[in-house]
Amino acid sequence: MGQYQDIDRYVVSLIEQSSPERTVWNVEKLRDGVPANWNYVDGCMMNALLSMARITGESRYFHFVDSFIDSFVLEDGSIRGYKLDAHTLDDINEGRVLFELYEKTGKEKYKKAADFLMRRLEEQPRTWEGSFWHKQIYPNQVWLDGVYMAQPFAALYEKYFGSKDYSDIVRQIETVRARMRDEKTGLYFHGYDAGKTAFWCDKETGLSQCFWLRAIGWFSVALADLVEILPDGSDRDKIAAVFARLMADMAPFAAPDTGMYYQVVDQAGREDNYQESSGSSMIAYAMLKGARLGVLEDKFAALGKKTFDGLVNTCLEFADGQLCLSNICLVAGLGPETNRRRDGTYAYYMSEPVVKNDAKGVAPFLMCYTEIMLLPRQG
Repeated sequence: MGQYQDIDRYVVSLIEQSSPERTVWNVEKLRDGVPANWNYVDGCMMNALLSMARITGESRYFHFVDSFIDSFVLEDGSIRGYKLDAHTLDDINEGRVLFELYEKTGKEKYKKAADFLMRRLEEQPRTWEGSFWHKQIYPNQVWLDGVYMAQPFAALYEKYFGSKDYSDIVRQIETVRARMRDEKTGLYFHGYDAGKTAFWCDKETGLSQCFWLRAIGWFSVALADLVEILPDGSDRDKIAAVFARLMADMAPFAAPDTGMYYQVVDQAGREDNYQESSGSSMIAYAMLKGARLGVLEDKFAALGKKTFDGLVNTCLEFADGQLCLSNICLVAGLGPETNRRRDGTYAYYMSEPVVKNDAKGVAPFLMCYTEIMLLPRQG
């Protein structure tokens, strides 16, 4: 538990060093000199910090999130720096913290911002099957990442401000299940082009080639969060069934020694493949949460904890009170047409930089840590 306590101190140090204009966890933005904006990475951190506030009772976490989001949301509910014409699901994700903030602060602009983002989802282009395009620059494409970016927000909106009709969310999940799941392994492909024209896709199935860990991780987190958000009943049961099946199918791919998972999930032992920390954190989070919510067997809590401990023991180092999380895939995607290097092959996923301390790893790790803190104390 010693290193677990170090994590607590690290989280405090993160918020003490960060502001809405500069977050120390967004390493890629710091490196590239990108100005502060509304983005999914900060959204993951805000979500994790709200969980920390609920679990620990420490008000500093909640106040940081409130101050952070307040700086981006204008009084009319519009969002500073939001790009209306991008039509990207990534920019929906950070909005999921608005509901708890509105409930606890009463700031009307948070509700208006949720309305603003819901209108953006209503304007999002869709495939002929009714699924959201991942982004405007990826026409007719569904990526597993996008399910996490959009669907938990949509579910929260229905729960707080809508008619509590979750049918569109469930239909999109079921389409992903029908189109993107590999029947042999039970794993999900990273992307699907409903038009079957993208250079990276199989022209018969529309599918990409590989099972990228972080994409499956995002999808797993989305399912776990939806199971928590949706009320008991048929809609929740359908999501829970997809979720339980995926967790059962993922479990055999864990590395026996660490419990972690590989960058390309089903290719353990292949040259250059490695145990990747962001996706492993996501799978551990999903397993721990699913067991806590009672939709997964208790053994999945143990599997999730083994993965988390594997991360702590092999990818986490502390120096001068600072955390260093390694083995993070910096980024991966499919296309667009102007970037044919991102072709979805095994060689492509191995070619992306492996870095330390990028928020796409740190945020999921802290999300997983919040679930670890909810485990029953032993002894």
